[in-house]
Amino acid sequence: MRIAVHGQQAFGKSVLDALLERGEEIVAVYVAPEKEGQRPDPLKETALAHNLPVHQPKSYKDSTVWEQFSELKPDLCVMAFVTLFVPEEFLNIPTHGTIQYHPSLLPLHRGPSSINWPIIGGSKKTGLSIFWPDNGLDTGPILLQKEVGITPDDTLGSVYFDKLYPLGVEAMLEGVDLVKAGNPPREVQDNSKSTYESWCSAEQVEIDWHKPAGEIYNLIRGADPAPGAWTLVDGDKLQVYAAKLLPTKHDGAPGAITEITDDGIVVAAPDGQILITRVRPAGGKKVAAPEFIAASGVSIGTQLG
Repeated sequence: MRIAVHGQQAFGKSVLDALLERGEEIVAVYVAPEKEGQRPDPLKETALAHNLPVHQPKSYKDSTVWEQFSELKPDLCVMAFVTLFVPEEFLNIPTHGTIQYHPSLLPLHRGPSSINWPIIGGSKKTGLSIFWPDNGLDTGPILLQKEVGITPDDTLGSVYFDKLYPLGVEAMLEGVDLVKAGNPPREVQDNSKSTYESWCSAEQVEIDWHKPAGEIYNLIRGADPAPGAWTLVDGDKLQVYAAKLLPTKHDGAPGAITEITDDGIVVAAPDGQILITRVRPAGGKKVAAPEFIAASGVSIGTQLG
C-alpha cells in the first residue's frame, strides 16, 4: 500500500518511524512549513534521512497541491498531528482516503486542546480516536477508538506523553491494518453528544481561589505543562505547575497562604487546601516552591490572586 504521511513534530516523527520500521511503502511526507528562523521539524528531518520526498505547502486549498498529491498515486494518507485545515479535495485523493489521529473520544472534545479539558473538567477517562476527516472540525466517521484512565494525580503531560502518545502511534498502525484488511469501520459520530472547546489559553487558566479546591486542583493539572495555571502574588504573575489536593479545611480566606512547608506553599480554598510544589515566577524559570519562597519573601497570610 502506498502511504503518504502528513503531520509534524515528535508525534508525526514517531508515526513515520513506526511505519518505516515495519516496512510500509511511504511515497511522500507532508509537513507544516517552518517559520523564519525555526529549526527543521523532526518529521521533516526523519523523512529526509530516509530519502523521502517532503512537501510543505502553506495551504491545502490550492489545486496545484491537489494535483501534486494525485501524481503520487497514494493509496492512503495518514494524518498525525495536523494543524492546518485540509479540505476534502485533498483528503479524498488516495484510493482509500485519509485517516487522522485525534486525542479524545470523539465526538467529545472536538478542537485543538482536547487533552486539557477532560482533566480540567474532572473526567475519570479520556482516549483517542482514529477517524476519517472531512471538511468539519473533527466531525468525520470513526475508524477506531481507545480509552485511557485519568488518575487523580495525572497532568496534561502525563496523560499525553505516558498514555495518548504511545497508544496513538499503535492505533495509527492498527488503523492502517484495518484499511488494508478491507471494509474498515466508518461509524458516524453522534452529534447530539458532541462538545467543542477552543484553545486552552492563559486567559482561561487563571486560578479563582473562591472555587472548590477540587476544581482548582483539576485546573492546575490540566494546564501542566501548558499553558500553565496562574495566580497573582503582590500583583505579579505566578504560574503553578505541580500541586496536591489537601482535604483539610482552613479558616483562612480563599487564596491565603496558610502554611509553608519543606514541600511548598499551602493555600486555602473554600472547602480544602492546595499544596503548591512547583512554580514559575514572572520573567523566571520553573523552580521548586521552597526556592521561590526563599527568593520572594512570601509568608503565611500572603494573599494570592
